Amino acid sequence: MDLKFSDAEPFAEEREAVDRLLGPAEGGWHGGERDERDLRRAHTGHAARSRRHLVMEALHAVNDRVGWISPGALNHIGKRLSMSAADVYSVATFYALFSTNPRPKRIVHVCTDIACMARGSKEVCADLEKRLGPAGAMNGWKHSPCLGVCERAPAAMAVEAGDPPHEHLIGPTTVEEIALALNDGPEALAAEAPPIMAVPQAGQEGLMLLKRVGKVDPESIDDYLATDGYAGLRRAFEMEPGKVISEVKDSRLMGRGGAAFPAGIKWESTAKQAATPRYLVCNADESEPGTFKDRAILEGDPFALIESMTIAGYAFGASRGYIYLRGEYPRAHRMLHNAIEKARERGFLGENILGKGFNYEIEIRRGAGAYICGEETAIFNSIEGYRGEPRSKPPFPFEAGLFSKPTVVNNVETLCNVPLIMQIGGAEYAKIGTEGSTGPKLFCVSGNLVRPGVYEVPFGATLGDVLKLAGGVPQGRKLQAVLLGGAAGVFVRADELDIPLTFEGVRAAKATLGSGVIMAFDDTVDLSGILLRIASFFRDESCGQCVPCRVGTVRQEEALLRLMHNGRDAGAKGRDIHILRDVGQVMKDASICGLGQAAWNAVESAIDRLGVLEESKSR
Repeated sequence: MDLKFSDAEPFAEEREAVDRLLGPAEGGWHGGERDERDLRRAHTGHAARSRRHLVMEALHAVNDRVGWISPGALNHIGKRLSMSAADVYSVATFYALFSTNPRPKRIVHVCTDIACMARGSKEVCADLEKRLGPAGAMNGWKHSPCLGVCERAPAAMAVEAGDPPHEHLIGPTTVEEIALALNDGPEALAAEAPPIMAVPQAGQEGLMLLKRVGKVDPESIDDYLATDGYAGLRRAFEMEPGKVISEVKDSRLMGRGGAAFPAGIKWESTAKQAATPRYLVCNADESEPGTFKDRAILEGDPFALIESMTIAGYAFGASRGYIYLRGEYPRAHRMLHNAIEKARERGFLGENILGKGFNYEIEIRRGAGAYICGEETAIFNSIEGYRGEPRSKPPFPFEAGLFSKPTVVNNVETLCNVPLIMQIGGAEYAKIGTEGSTGPKLFCVSGNLVRPGVYEVPFGATLGDVLKLAGGVPQGRKLQAVLLGGAAGVFVRADELDIPLTFEGVRAAKATLGSGVIMAFDDTVDLSGILLRIASFFRDESCGQCVPCRVGTVRQEEALLRLMHNGRDAGAKGRDIHILRDVGQVMKDASICGLGQAAWNAVESAIDRLGVLEESKSR
């Protein structure tokens, strides 16, 4: 098969970065020097194509080293993995953090998403334009969707390519810090805020999921072991795998990523499959605007996730787990890598764990800026080295998931409940919270509040209770609305703070918990501008695979733009709201995955619940 490579050659740095990852090339057809033997023998390519799952890591290696990915690098990666350069290009251009165009080694991504909008990112960007010129890679800075640092909004991420690369999350950011990062590099910035800063409750008695954050060294396995670390795994090993699943079922643990599917049922369905190997994928790609709870655990208590994944793998017979980590979390990546290495050194990962005959490994795979990869089947495609587009179901992941094998996908928060269940028992765990929503719950609280951060409460606390924990809106300001559930969630009014934060409570209130986002907006915020940013987010993040979402998200944004500019024309306004409703219903009914199905939720609630577009002004 002719893979159609061009004559472009990789830079020496690009070749070295790829070969360091993949090992030396075995022959000329696979990126090395060709000799006469190459021209006289045929290669099936099966061995090389079996490594396609490394294409994302190879793209990261080049992008991290040089700052962008040249045509020569695309050729070289393709040769090493028996992929056409066009195929490699199609993957690289799917992800926002990769660039196939030249750009400086130093660049700063400035968040312009909804939490940062509410706390001054517009003003930061305006000052940057005056100082550095319009947003664009060649000017050293560019606009970015949510970076997952919403408690410290407005946020930015400074990146410098090299060997090694340097990445630094800044929040709250200033024009001076961004200029310093561009002039002197990210290393010149002050140290990142410690993980404890994301958890205002840190150190309080009674915490379950956040009990170690700020109290232990997240890089020390000894600190983890001294605070009940691996007690859950030891308890699990005292049971048969089926009994571990039974305990999780008894706990009635529901998925914390938004879909709220019973974790025990998912594990049991996978364990019943005859096909092997089985896989566990931890979804740590929390890219929903306003979501940062998983980051608090990954940075402040990474060993908890490693233990949790090991218990899950034991329960349903997985031999390998993958952590799909969002690319904007450099510190979390370092912490997880350290935790995996330390766990392996102490016998908590690898072969014959704790002498129990159970073998299990965990790998980290980095995302690269694609919200759609939070969808469970899009994660599979991304890990396997394809564009992160969702798959049609059935088959469902428990039947044919990653590499077409039975797979469980759980997010970080869901998994980190498992050691607690093992320690206290499923029935006891089920007593926490309410009948339909058991256990503790993490909420990402941001926006115009005195103490934004990650808060842990038992299911059943009200929206008002959580806002009170966060100090409410600043003195002299008035609460205008709350976005519950993130960009794919629902706006609620300031007089609806008695909504119970349970799955059943929000359903009764025609709202959603989603991924646990609670974003408060005071009376200084232009809600129509927030709506437009949400619409823009869904347009940008649509993978484009299905027509309802690909076209619908564009039409939704267009209609909102017209409403904002022509709001005084009653006839035009009525027509555009009618278009919004029609397009929204089609996206909800016909989109392949949850992105398109939920893209209309916030806009619909803002129209019907808040009346936001009733007083649209000409702008």
